[in-house]
Amino acid sequence: MDDPHILIVDDDERIRSLLQKFLIRNGFLVSTARDAAHARRLLSGLEFDLIVLDVMMPGEDGMSLCRDLRTQISTPILLLTAKGETADRIAGLEAGADDYIAKPFEPKELLLRINAILRRVPQAAPAAIAPKALNMGPFRYDIERGELWNGDDLVRLTATESQLMKIFSGKVGEPITRTTLVEELSRSGGQTQERAVDVQITRLRRKIEVDPKQPRFLQTIRGSGYMLQPD
Repeated sequence: MDDPHILIVDDDERIRSLLQKFLIRNGFLVSTARDAAHARRLLSGLEFDLIVLDVMMPGEDGMSLCRDLRTQISTPILLLTAKGETADRIAGLEAGADDYIAKPFEPKELLLRINAILRRVPQAAPAAIAPKALNMGPFRYDIERGELWNGDDLVRLTATESQLMKIFSGKVGEPITRTTLVEELSRSGGQTQERAVDVQITRLRRKIEVDPKQPRFLQTIRGSGYMLQPD
């Protein structure tokens, strides 16, 4: 596999330079952008494996850019935020981020988070998996390709949403606890982690349910977590 290409978007030149040198030393290709407009120009001509995005930037902030990028691409996004409050982190996940890390942070921790997200990007599923696809009303999930389709239209999934679908498709009709989902998504422990899974489930339901508020396929099992029950 080629070295993963990371895009760092941060208005602080010192942080951009430090992270670029650190990640290059750890085997990544790295491009940097000083603001949202600069990032958009790079993204128009290059494909990246992951975007490290600062929330607090002059002009268009990272949260707004993240939300807009999610309508166009499914590239994993890791937010850098100076705010540690749970509400801000949840807002980042709802904007479409795959993970977040609060400043100040150790570069090694960022490296661990990046590698954890890249591991969640779906690889080709083993040929032994059956069935090949799951049908959910007008939606079809191709297990081998890790793709979600609405008729002939491909539905964009984030890396975390793809990993959730992979987890659920491996245990169709079986309740999976929030704790198990936290472990499967390679997140570190903490008070907010199960709440973060709930946010990811809510986002996924918007993409696979005809009526996300009355979920038919991705069901909440009281006391047991969540269960995928396709047609």
